[in-house]
Amino acid sequence: MNFDTLIPVIRRLALEAGDKIMEIYEGPDFEVKSKSDASPVTEADEAADAIISSGLRAAFPEVTLITEEQADSHSLQASTFLIVDPLDGTKEFVQRRGDFTVNIAYVENGVPLRGVVYAPAKGRLFYTLADGTTVEETGAFDKAVAGPLTRIGVSKPDNGALMVVASKSHRDAATDAYIAKYHVKDMTSAGSSLKFCLLATGEADLYPRLGRTMEWDTAAGDAVLRGAGGHVVRFDDHTTLAYGKSGWDNPFFIAYAPGVQLQK
Repeated sequence: MNFDTLIPVIRRLALEAGDKIMEIYEGPDFEVKSKSDASPVTEADEAADAIISSGLRAAFPEVTLITEEQADSHSLQASTFLIVDPLDGTKEFVQRRGDFTVNIAYVENGVPLRGVVYAPAKGRLFYTLADGTTVEETGAFDKAVAGPLTRIGVSKPDNGALMVVASKSHRDAATDAYIAKYHVKDMTSAGSSLKFCLLATGEADLYPRLGRTMEWDTAAGDAVLRGAGGHVVRFDDHTTLAYGKSGWDNPFFIAYAPGVQLQK
């Protein structure tokens, strides 16, 4: 993959999808349907997916595409693939809370090498550059030309006063019990893959997820965090979280800044 070609394409498609999502978000009431797993899906999910998938297939026809909203793609297996969650945080979208994101990642041999996370309602755009480093872009988000870029990096955590971020919609007793093993200075809740981005900017040190996620939920945020110097590991054995697994399910995981003393 030519990353100099990839990055402008996934950045542009994320912005285009974000525009469509916000058009629906700011409009009158939208229909909410249930998928086979009882999770919600809206016309915004489907419209964003159409924009991204058609754009990726046109630009990279030789690369396998996995996307949440196209069940046929879930039976595919490949060592190299693009993986998309066109609207992560649908529950946040439905409740008009703003914590939702557009996610596109490129994975090779189990590693999410490049990715983009765009939170259109919050006006925050994070992505990896061609060299693998992570930036946050500010400005008007012109589709053709990138605005001001700030290189971002993880915090230098203080294990006596950690900043923890946890899921807004999926917090449970097991997560609270695990967080209680740490010395926590403050906690924040966030929806969708924004949690990875808060780690990437140094706004948080630790994000444990003791709940079900799929690879399209995490790949782009994982890439952004890795490019900022962070890590994502399995909860059970602290080995690096890998991608391309059969069924696309993730195990429980922990995302963190180096220096956090992980607990079992």
